[in-house]
Amino acid sequence: MSPEKSGGSRQPRPDAVSEATSSGGDAPNPTDDPAGATTPTSRAADTVSSTKRPVGADRPTGKPGAGATGTDNPGAGTAGTDEPTEKPGTGTDKATDKSAGGKTGTDESAGTAGSDKPAKGGAGNAATGKDAGTSGTDERDPFASFAPAPEPVPTRARRVGRAIGRVLVHEWTLAVLGSLVLAVLMTWPTLKYPRYTLPQDTWDPSLQSWQMAWSGHALLTDPGRLWHSNAFFPERWSFAFSDTLLGYAPAGMIGVGPEAAVLRYNLLFVLAHALATSGAYALARQLGAGRIGSAVAGVSFAYAPWLLAQAGHLHVISNGGIPLALAMLARGHGWSLRHGYRPEKRRVGWVYAGWLVAAWQLSLGFGIGLPFGYVLGGIVLVAAVTWFLRRWVVRPVKRPFGHRLLTADVVGGLAFAGVGVLLATPYFQVADLHPQAERTIGDIALFSPPATGFLTAPGESRIWGDLHDGARATLPWHPEMTLLPGYVLYALALGGLFFSVWRLRHRLLLFAGVLVSMVLAMGTEFFGGRFTYVPLFEHLPGWNGLRTPGRLMLWATLLLGLLAAGAVSAFAARVRDISAERIPSWPSPWLRIATLLPLLLVTVEGLNRTPHPVVPVQPAAMRTVDGPLLVLPSSQNHDQPVMLWSTTHFQDIVNGGSGFTPTLLDDVRRVTLSFPDQTSIEYLRTLGVRNVLIVRDQVAGTPWEVSIDAPVDGLGITRDEIGDVVVYRL
Repeated sequence: MSPEKSGGSRQPRPDAVSEATSSGGDAPNPTDDPAGATTPTSRAADTVSSTKRPVGADRPTGKPGAGATGTDNPGAGTAGTDEPTEKPGTGTDKATDKSAGGKTGTDESAGTAGSDKPAKGGAGNAATGKDAGTSGTDERDPFASFAPAPEPVPTRARRVGRAIGRVLVHEWTLAVLGSLVLAVLMTWPTLKYPRYTLPQDTWDPSLQSWQMAWSGHALLTDPGRLWHSNAFFPERWSFAFSDTLLGYAPAGMIGVGPEAAVLRYNLLFVLAHALATSGAYALARQLGAGRIGSAVAGVSFAYAPWLLAQAGHLHVISNGGIPLALAMLARGHGWSLRHGYRPEKRRVGWVYAGWLVAAWQLSLGFGIGLPFGYVLGGIVLVAAVTWFLRRWVVRPVKRPFGHRLLTADVVGGLAFAGVGVLLATPYFQVADLHPQAERTIGDIALFSPPATGFLTAPGESRIWGDLHDGARATLPWHPEMTLLPGYVLYALALGGLFFSVWRLRHRLLLFAGVLVSMVLAMGTEFFGGRFTYVPLFEHLPGWNGLRTPGRLMLWATLLLGLLAAGAVSAFAARVRDISAERIPSWPSPWLRIATLLPLLLVTVEGLNRTPHPVVPVQPAAMRTVDGPLLVLPSSQNHDQPVMLWSTTHFQDIVNGGSGFTPTLLDDVRRVTLSFPDQTSIEYLRTLGVRNVLIVRDQVAGTPWEVSIDAPVDGLGITRDEIGDVVVYRL
């Protein structure tokens, strides 16, 4: 009788169980021992099985029903399994049924080969169990030989190399390196002779070279004297007579003397351009522009034609902290112009970094930093009001902000304000001591550019310089009135009003910001400034210290760059869509060139022909004569190189050049026109001056051209010559 199936399992016959029980053995348990007990029936089945088994049945196969032991393939009589297969095995089961006379035990005998203890039933049974046991341990997947070789574990050096490689090819690494390379090329030949030449002229760059050297020297030797510099002796708070570039003080701690100061200036001049490029790039990327569009924003912001006229003003060129701080703050708050506020993107560390960079930018000078402070305060106010309205009033939506982010803003904002107050205190002291330093609306009118200035390039522009000679001739003070940001930038920004990745309302806001910036940059030229510049001048603290409103064109340039970035990004996205429709999906060379053309044009329009004059050589007497001393001739342009000469020992000097002339220095220049005479000598002695130096190669056309060789008998002073300098010791 064939075994019956119930749920896929075979059940033992009751009479077989009875026989096993009556003989004194335990009842068979199909779960614990599928082979069951050895009975005469099973021995007979083993004999038939061993004689009638097909050739090769002892070898395990991968086919079902072959009776293989220790395999995963389904089959009849598989050893060691709790679930016999529904289909009987081949050969063995049939022989057993015929030999056993229909009694059950077929499964028991067939499964003996896979049991832990071989059944006592003959040599064939033993052989079967041996072969089965061997196959269960030696079987391997034959396809394993064709598998790929395991990847070798990289060494530490290889892991470090891969990490460095990933950093080098990262977008921000490439952006910074590209900005540095472009800065070297676009400012060339600044680094051709970096210890002997200065960009633009030798006046204001000499002053600013001295400023950085003095701040580093004072912080290393006597920090309490920082604001009371060695120039303008015996004036106090003399370091606050101009924008200080105090943020560059760490660089001023390296090197001594005029050559080191000039080298420092040139290096920072190039780095300032690189920072402006990368900062504007970072801001555009954070707001949602593409890579090429962001590059256009960065290059147009750093190399706008109007900035070429400011090459001698490092505190104006050093504007990269403005877009960089805005980018960091936007990233920290999880906000972008394209995607709005995303709470999951908040990063508190970036908020602290943004406020720190903003404070550093403010420390470079109030000429650029003060408007930045007010703009930053306005952004914070608008953002807070907008968030409150969206959270509680207009379409209330729970938009989490978080106490950590709020703490970062409070701490960072207070730090920024604290730096501003600390830096402003010396300027208030100067305003009290020197009332003539205060600006008036009349002073602002002298530097207010007309509307034609926005279309006129400075003479330093390689592309437009010669073409705009006639237009510059109509401007009263063209160095501060040639405010062309670039015709290519104008065109791209105009296109960005109609075709852009920015939303329409954002485009309109950017355009409104451009108009407001340009109106304020006109100063009193826009209807007398009655409703624009004058209210700011009269009511905003510190605004009356700004002499040149045209420098507000910096904000218009940044906003125009963002409009252009939106247009270029949209164009690049359209090129990608066109490329995706091609077969194969690959852009044509013409499309690639087309996406880079705006960047190329903006770069070309920023090419310069800035002069790089040689710095006057420091006289040997400036390295040996102690102070306090006076160097003649003395004037604004003469004194600024003298300040640079003093960076070897920083002896006190009466000379000085700044944004205004102190009354005392003006008196010294007037009285010493007759030097050496008794009146001028007594006056200088009352001031504490011990030595007077007259530089021979500068006296042509001055009163000292004759008096430099006059005898000093009876004046109570001595006369000596060191090189080409005549030294009078009082």
